[in-house]
Amino acid sequence: MQYGKVEICGINTAKLKVLKEDEKKRLMQQIKNGTPEQRQQARDLMIRGNMRLVLSVVQRFLGRGESPDDLFQVGVIGLIKAIDNFDPTLDVRFSTYGVPMIIGEIRRYLRDNNAVRVSRSLRDTAYHAMQIKEQLTVKNNREPSVEEIAEQMKLPKENVVLALEAIVEPVSLYEPVFSDGSDTVYVMDQIGDDRDDATWLQELALRDAIKSLSDREKRILTLRFFRGKTQMEVASEIGISQAQVSRIEKGALNTIKKSI
Repeated sequence: MQYGKVEICGINTAKLKVLKEDEKKRLMQQIKNGTPEQRQQARDLMIRGNMRLVLSVVQRFLGRGESPDDLFQVGVIGLIKAIDNFDPTLDVRFSTYGVPMIIGEIRRYLRDNNAVRVSRSLRDTAYHAMQIKEQLTVKNNREPSVEEIAEQMKLPKENVVLALEAIVEPVSLYEPVFSDGSDTVYVMDQIGDDRDDATWLQELALRDAIKSLSDREKRILTLRFFRGKTQMEVASEIGISQAQVSRIEKGALNTIKKSI
């Protein structure tokens, strides 16, 4: 990226077109209902008209040693997936749906191209452990211990811990975790003193709130926030629509907030 010329992948980002919301809706309707020629033309316009959206997401991931051009290209892939899977009949802004898709695509790229290489066997062990953890959580209505997961897998506890820690992506202390439009909460704000009694009280309240959720709600939250899957990916795995996943997820989070 050439900051002076505002260039990325040979594109002068200062000259990128920004679509208005009504233009996006019109183009998405053409993509879904137009003739093949209209669909292709509208798709191309949607891609070009949302390049700045990709750029804004890419800027969150700069400074990790990856080429900005590479991140931008990966982000565009996420944008294209969002355009191809977005349902224009839903009362949702395209950017609300597109940004998580772009972020997910970039995170997958960073995970798969991490400088700290994780062996295939270790990665498989970690994913198997996560599956076992989800199964035991649903079965016992509580989060299992590492010992229980290891026993189910017939592996030493140390092997399970090592595998799970190997696939954890480092998180910046300045990574935003929540924003209500005014105040933003960062990871560093969530780090408390071990001597602070409020920390473990909040954790107990959170655990109790999660226990009150249905099995489907727990599974969706697990896939979304612990597996990092998009709503479309969750919908495909569970066998329901993306709109249903969005509704159930929102309801579960509201339940947790009210309980806490």
